Amino acid sequence: MNASSAPARKALAGSALTRRLTRAAATAAVLAACVTTPATSTAAELREVMFVGNNWDGTADVVKSTGDFARIGRLNVIPDKTQRLTEIYLNPIKLAFFLGIRQGPGEGHDQFVDDMYATPDGTAMVVSRPSFADVVSLDLATGKIKWRFPVSGFRSDHMAVSPDGTKIAVSASTSNTVHVLDINTGRELGSFKAGDKPHENIFTGGGRYIWNMSIGEVNNNFDAPDQDWLKGDRHITIVDTSNFQIVKTIDMRSRLNAFGRSDLSNAVRPAVFSPDFSKLYFQVSFFNGFLEYDVATDAITRVKTLPKNPNTSDDRTTFVNDSRHHGLSINPDGSKLCVAGTMDDYATVVDRATLQQGPLVTASKPYWATVSGDGRQCVISESGADQITAIDFGTGQKTVSVPVGDHPQRVRVAKITAGWTGPTS
Repeated sequence: MNASSAPARKALAGSALTRRLTRAAATAAVLAACVTTPATSTAAELREVMFVGNNWDGTADVVKSTGDFARIGRLNVIPDKTQRLTEIYLNPIKLAFFLGIRQGPGEGHDQFVDDMYATPDGTAMVVSRPSFADVVSLDLATGKIKWRFPVSGFRSDHMAVSPDGTKIAVSASTSNTVHVLDINTGRELGSFKAGDKPHENIFTGGGRYIWNMSIGEVNNNFDAPDQDWLKGDRHITIVDTSNFQIVKTIDMRSRLNAFGRSDLSNAVRPAVFSPDFSKLYFQVSFFNGFLEYDVATDAITRVKTLPKNPNTSDDRTTFVNDSRHHGLSINPDGSKLCVAGTMDDYATVVDRATLQQGPLVTASKPYWATVSGDGRQCVISESGADQITAIDFGTGQKTVSVPVGDHPQRVRVAKITAGWTGPTS
């Protein structure tokens, strides 16, 4: 072949090289697939359950989320108790608050677990621990602490999880602060100031906003209506989670007055939105019932007064943390509300359209209300009887009660690794 054929030889060589590179790339792709495919196929299968926080016990029970709600296992949420107590007793200020929590909101007991959520992969439980003023992530397989976040101030309280499960908001009661954390690492993503004693948190707008409800000072006995001004600043704080800036505050005082209920407290307690987020239903301090707030018109539209138990004293100083009723949930289609009548020792299902209540289901100091995994039942925590009880949304009747630990409060639906029955160590 003469010199004039050199370009052709180069072209053929280039073509051969291209073919070899193509084959090599294809081979590499196959090898990569072989490496990555097993990791995808071995992703842990998750099972839906319910977490029940036993506040005075320092444990959390894991129960089935439907059916008989049988207990699956139990987790110790204070494996570091000795270390935390040592720190507290060596610090006079921390000790003063620790003992204050015991005698105040703890009713003579330490508060070891308030709220709980599972991480998205189902391997850990994230818990707020009021008396230890922190949030911890507990490895469900081993029971060991993965990370710990001390909140500002001296007490942690209610939490909320973002719709995508990646962020949690926790109220720091004594510093009037809400911290937002990465649920997997415990890293603080941001924080914001709220009213006095921030309490309930709710994510809205697909996670874009957080609504925080502050309840004011509940540990004093200035409970008479004419002493209301001594309860502090109580309002709803709405924050944009993209920058943690406050976009709106709502003081229910003026809304209650406009509705003709100046007699009611403006301390918003447990609250739930309708499925379309157009209505907010909420309980307030000292009141046996709940109210409806229209988000678009920024006005209270309805109130439901529920029966009083004749055996319950009307002395407000006897109500636990100022809450006559504490616990509210709504079924998935938004047709029924479930109300925990804490001091009146009952729970009841209320038709949302008519506000007609169903049977009063006897319960011992019910402290929370949530919805079962299948959406068919309301599950309440009976803190006075150390059990949870399921009530059918359709009939309003009790279906089952299940024993749990000492003083159950918060109940949350979660997804954890299938086959879990308790820590291995």
